[in-house]
Amino acid sequence: MSAEQLQVPAAQFESYYGRPILKVTRWREPHLPAYLFLGELSGAAAVMGVAAGATGRPGLVRTGRVVAAAAAAAGAAFLTAELGRPERFLHMLRVAKLTSPMSIGSWILVSHSALTSAAAASSVTGLLGPLGTAAAAGSAVTGPLLAAYPGVLLANTAVPAWHSSYRELPLLFTGGALTAAAAAGLAVAALTGDQADVSPSQRLALAGAALECGAEFMLERRSDLVAEPYHTGEGGKLLKYARAATMSGALLGLAARRSRAAALASAALLAGGGLAAKFAVHRAGVESARDPKYVVQSQAANP
Repeated sequence: MSAEQLQVPAAQFESYYGRPILKVTRWREPHLPAYLFLGELSGAAAVMGVAAGATGRPGLVRTGRVVAAAAAAAGAAFLTAELGRPERFLHMLRVAKLTSPMSIGSWILVSHSALTSAAAASSVTGLLGPLGTAAAAGSAVTGPLLAAYPGVLLANTAVPAWHSSYRELPLLFTGGALTAAAAAGLAVAALTGDQADVSPSQRLALAGAALECGAEFMLERRSDLVAEPYHTGEGGKLLKYARAATMSGALLGLAARRSRAAALASAALLAGGGLAAKFAVHRAGVESARDPKYVVQSQAANP
């Protein structure tokens, strides 16, 4: 007896005239990935500077403050370049809408940039010490918010690969913030020869790598169709490279006290892994918005 043949053909995910159901995100590269990486670096570096002050590490205090200010300024520059005209960013500051991640994120970025700039200026010039300390303490509050909020912002969009990853993305960005700050600490310690600042950066690298790689592994292990762009195509390849680079950087950082070359190589791997992860998230989101099957599946899963 011959096997029965299906009378209903397999469903095909299509859209009218072959056009995307969603408007494909216009965020460009390297603007969005660079902004995400620099934001998490600035946030974690600000916290690192305050923690260093509490433990009596003046060299690491200056590193944290200066890196936090420089990364915040560079991140704002990438964001402004992406928007096209500076006044567009200023327009987002006309109101503060608590229900809008974009609005709250804009105010977090402005507040954090101002605080880190004041803290860095005080550290470099040696003037207005109490004001610099207060500004640094404030940046330690806005820093974690700046590092983690992009995960919430992306998950709040209609892009399937981002919206469905509302659990993993904040963890990914938080872990990336720790490894980015560790990279900065290791690089500065290697260049200045200050071995006393290596140990905190090593611990940051290990903790950040565990969190960041864990989130990346969670993204890849998800079996739902919407998560497919994280383990196939360009997004999947970049995510695998990011995890390999981050893990290698954290392990190599254990030799940073004995070798400046190891410290610099560890910093490069940690920073490269974090940046590659942001490119992976961006490309996975674009791919999921472009292909109708991911959009249809995400709507079917959330009626």
